[in-house]
Amino acid sequence: MCRLSKMKKIVIFGSTGMTGLCATEAAVKKGLSVRAFVRDEAKMPEHLKDKVELFPGNVLEPDSVADALEGVDAVVIALGTRNQLDEKSASDMSEGTKNIIDSMRAKNVKIVSACLSAFLFYEPDKVPPRFVVLNEDHKRMYEALKESPLDYIAVFPPHIADEPSREIVVTVNPTTSPGRSISKWDLGSFLVDSLSESKYYKAVIGIANK
Repeated sequence: MCRLSKMKKIVIFGSTGMTGLCATEAAVKKGLSVRAFVRDEAKMPEHLKDKVELFPGNVLEPDSVADALEGVDAVVIALGTRNQLDEKSASDMSEGTKNIIDSMRAKNVKIVSACLSAFLFYEPDKVPPRFVVLNEDHKRMYEALKESPLDYIAVFPPHIADEPSREIVVTVNPTTSPGRSISKWDLGSFLVDSLSESKYYKAVIGIANK
């Protein structure tokens, strides 16, 4: 059953990152009411500022996360590290995700899509060394989602490319990625579109451009 008719308002965590911005654009185009959770309001492009509800906060602060979930129907998690990954911030994404999950449970919000990584398909020793710390945190994010009672959609994208949208392949609970890269636009759109598709709930999603 498609729940899109009931889905009116979503919150996007990581809304000003590369993928998050594309999800924000996609949600606005779909006619959804979008609450954009941001650390820095200045990072939201001018053309979107009057089309979304800017909500300043930090995913590591449970109170601001809880406030952001008030009155929403679903959640998109597109948290990133902005290429700054050190041991100090090594668990920020998973800690933030746990705060989001806790608040979703408290506010009775059930549907969430989350952007993780196709490196989670790899054997640990095959993950490139520079991505090991990031991959460990994505693994913690996935475990937190899997252990929750939520209707989660765990998206494992390959290389996220700054390329135009084109045809995509989507696989449900695969053991490997269906391709080598995905346009940031297609990934952002899928994170939003999948929220209303129950066939993707409680599943790992492989996605790539053809």
